[in-house]
Amino acid sequence: MSWTEEKVNKLKELWGKGNTASQIAEIIGGITRNAVIGKAHRLNLSAKIKTRAASSNENFNASAENRDNKIKRGRRSKFKSLIIEKDFEPENPKQLEELDENSCKWPIGHPDEKSFYFCGRSSLKDFSYCKLHLLYAYQPKGKKEDLVDKDEVPEFIGKKIKSA
Repeated sequence: MSWTEEKVNKLKELWGKGNTASQIAEIIGGITRNAVIGKAHRLNLSAKIKTRAASSNENFNASAENRDNKIKRGRRSKFKSLIIEKDFEPENPKQLEELDENSCKWPIGHPDEKSFYFCGRSSLKDFSYCKLHLLYAYQPKGKKEDLVDKDEVPEFIGKKIKSA
């Protein structure tokens, strides 16, 4: 497929109007979407301004009001609030048969040992674990921590355990 001067001019015109590469390929005919993208790149045509995110900005003010009404806390802020809290209820050791929907299902010990049990504290809504064990189980996204030895307890969790 060769680019004629007529096709190049049509490409520039349609690109400037904000048409997608697929639309341009259909209108010109006989070329692929990738050919349109490649030619636009070689012609140094400006990047598309209107993207899905940009087009959704038209409704930004309306959605901002809805967000203020619904106030959703992000995952990271939920974890921060758990770390700040210092009131952990005492452990309530339970065997597997004694667990219910509202019990923390964090295993304590090794299943082969006689002293093995589950935490048994009240679990948080939509989670299987209590506040303390939720900190172990779920790490905030985007925060890479140094690898910790299995026997080593992170300092802030150690303080939580002592205060519990």
